[in-house]
Amino acid sequence: MREKILTIIEKNSRIDMKELAVILGVEEIAVANELKAMEEEGVICGYHTMIDWEKTSIEKVTALIEVRITPQRGQGYDNIAERIYKYPEVNSVYLISGGYDLLVTLEGKSLKAVSSFVSDKLSTLDGVLSTATHFILKKYKDHGTILTKKYEDTREKVTP
Repeated sequence: MREKILTIIEKNSRIDMKELAVILGVEEIAVANELKAMEEEGVICGYHTMIDWEKTSIEKVTALIEVRITPQRGQGYDNIAERIYKYPEVNSVYLISGGYDLLVTLEGKSLKAVSSFVSDKLSTLDGVLSTATHFILKKYKDHGTILTKKYEDTREKVTP
């Protein structure tokens, strides 16, 4: 039942508990108890709303920052990752394979604000060797949700 609940609420965290119980074929109290247990265990870490900021008047810039670091003896990458994720601008920090060690996603009000954060705060941390900044220009799909409509050719068809 756990896997089914997680699969459903990952796509729609606002689903009504009664509806979830019907889908699973169990009592509503069983669903409520399972959700509570998963929250207490840290399996469910939070509930989020996905917003397409391009459809608002609010200016936001999202960037992906690749960070190469020197791991610390006995700590690995954890201490530096923790220092990075404590900044409020930072949305996520991932340990990754490849040419860089960490992938950091962050938001700012402008390209300049993000660039300043990277050069003034992120790049200057002890243990950070280098960074590479990639700005997200357009989101097509995010967290499994398609954000753009399929392009439809609206030109008039010409037939001979």
